[in-house]
Amino acid sequence: MCAKYIASMNDTPLQSAAAALQGKAATQAEPKKFHLVRYFALTSLLGVLLMLAPLLYFYRSFATEALEAHERRDNVAITHIYASTLWPRHSEYVKGASRLSRQELQQNPEVARIRADVLRQMKGLSVVKVKIYDLQGLTVFSTDEKQIGEDKSDDDGVKAAIAGKVVSEITFRDHFDSFEKVINDRNLISSYIPIRADDGLPPEGVFEVYSDVTDYVAELNQTSWEIVGVVLGSLSLLYLFLYAIVRRADFTLRTQAQEVNRVHEAMLSHQALHDPLTGLPNRESLSIHLTQLLASMHSAGQKCAVLCLGLDGFKEINDSLGHQLGDAALVKVGKRLKEAFGESHITARMGGDEFVIVLAGANNAMEVERLVQVIERAQQAISGRPVVVNGHDLSISASVGVAIYPDDGRDVAELLQAADVALSHAKKAGRKRYRFHAAGMNDRALDMLLVERDLRRALAEQQFVLYYQPKVDLKSGHITGAEALIRWQHPTRGLVGPYHFIQVAEERGLIVAIGDWVMQEVCSQNIRWQQLGMTPIPIAINLSAVHFQKSSLLADVEQTLHAHALPAHCLELELTESSIMQDASITIATMNRLKEVGLILALDDFGTGYSSLSQLKGLPLDNLKLDQSFVRGLPDDSDDLAICTAVIAMGRALGLKVIAEGVETTAQLAVLRALGCDVGQGYLFAHPMPAAQFFEFMQRHDDSEVTAFASL
Repeated sequence: MCAKYIASMNDTPLQSAAAALQGKAATQAEPKKFHLVRYFALTSLLGVLLMLAPLLYFYRSFATEALEAHERRDNVAITHIYASTLWPRHSEYVKGASRLSRQELQQNPEVARIRADVLRQMKGLSVVKVKIYDLQGLTVFSTDEKQIGEDKSDDDGVKAAIAGKVVSEITFRDHFDSFEKVINDRNLISSYIPIRADDGLPPEGVFEVYSDVTDYVAELNQTSWEIVGVVLGSLSLLYLFLYAIVRRADFTLRTQAQEVNRVHEAMLSHQALHDPLTGLPNRESLSIHLTQLLASMHSAGQKCAVLCLGLDGFKEINDSLGHQLGDAALVKVGKRLKEAFGESHITARMGGDEFVIVLAGANNAMEVERLVQVIERAQQAISGRPVVVNGHDLSISASVGVAIYPDDGRDVAELLQAADVALSHAKKAGRKRYRFHAAGMNDRALDMLLVERDLRRALAEQQFVLYYQPKVDLKSGHITGAEALIRWQHPTRGLVGPYHFIQVAEERGLIVAIGDWVMQEVCSQNIRWQQLGMTPIPIAINLSAVHFQKSSLLADVEQTLHAHALPAHCLELELTESSIMQDASITIATMNRLKEVGLILALDDFGTGYSSLSQLKGLPLDNLKLDQSFVRGLPDDSDDLAICTAVIAMGRALGLKVIAEGVETTAQLAVLRALGCDVGQGYLFAHPMPAAQFFEFMQRHDDSEVTAFASL
């Protein structure tokens, strides 16, 4: 039952405590959340812009430079053509133009001839304007006559061309005078080109050519936007791909972070409710869980026990070997207790060298045996073998104090205090002792220990004796067998019946040894009787559930029969319903093997257990014993009469011999005979008697019916 409450340690009280601790930790340090997807979106957008802007800039720069270079080459070619074809006719005019006034220049007939030659030369080209400068920067010709005579000596392009360089630049003009008309919103490239009669000669003038590249620039812009679209599309696909990866990574990171937080919170909760040294629940955890358990015990009207364990002389270990080694020993002690009790009991460390074990469901006086078993298991777990720490073999034992709810306390504090007081008394009594807080339970535990001690001595000194009670055939009145009943010839208490020691023997693991002695003694006595001339009859013995589950039972029975040369049909084994039903498949297999040997098998105390008819019919039985509790009410109790009638009829239907126990009156005998019961056993026929007296009884009734039948 205690295991159920162990499993509920994560229920409301413990969860509340853990939640309070986690909330406190969360308020102390709430980490700032990092939104990976948000940061990725922002940085990606910024990255696209940072990547696209330089790309577009460099493309346009490269394209513009390429356009300028292309137009410059074309203009240089035009200039070379002009220098080779037209310049010889007009060079003298250009060289002497500096001596003329601006008006004279504009009205000079040479201007018209140059214009005609230029227009003819530029026909079909993208050239929209031409200007000629002399080496002093004077405009000696322009397709725009208003500009003839202007001084351009300070113009960088003119100066570069006079120095022998070719210079071009692209400009945008919203209004421009071309050869024949005014043009608007045009992109133009102006090239300043030195005029040479031969490539190896110095410049003789400067030729400025304006080319209309508006269509090229428009195409450049269109191409730029196409490139922007392609790049944006590619980057968008890359962005979507990376976004999917980042979202997955963000989900994974968040999941991992949640798991880390969960583990961290679980660790904090575990640290708050468990001893850091041994890993066992600590005082706070014990208090929470024990409070819950006490409430459940109160509702169910049950009891529970708190065992407080204190290590004997542990202070000397700390003083002599140091606290570090002492802590290592405590860890091993805690581990042993955990292994010994697992989930079946609450096990906690109170601090120092004290541990607590809680046992639920201790309800009556006989639960003292169960408590003592738990106490001894705990003490054995600690002191059963030395605790080895750093090469030191430490012999550690424990004393135990026990408090019972609600007898010794109705809340956690009272119970722990009572258990601690009991522990103090146990330590005062010596090492490896235990004490109950209630004096009556101490007396009961002491009685049990004394009975166990005396039982062990009784086995060693053969203080047990067997009494025999005959079984009588209810039709003929003749004796058909007997049951061996154990008695204890105690040296100081006299003859003790089985009800005073059998249960202790079962609890303390002595019942199998007692059962083996009974079987040996019955077989030995039966064969001696037969040797003395007594008619062979089967003698029944009772087998406990523990004995019947013993794997070597069949071999032990065969060996005993062989050792005493006793026929198997002279031994009857009586089994209770509870022992058969503990493990039905194994039990039936064992019973079948015993039947094959030739033994008689009987079901004892039928009707007091939980056998069903379907289970009963599958058992290899010979006899069915009707419990005396049903016989006692005959013939007046109608319920007992109905039960006896049904059991006897059922036994006969299954081919079993029915034996009625506890027959004490002739009225009971008459009813049982009328119902068809086969065999009777009870004080009406004979009380249990020692072996010698039973032999005399058998001799007197060897061929006659027992006295009880004389009046029938």
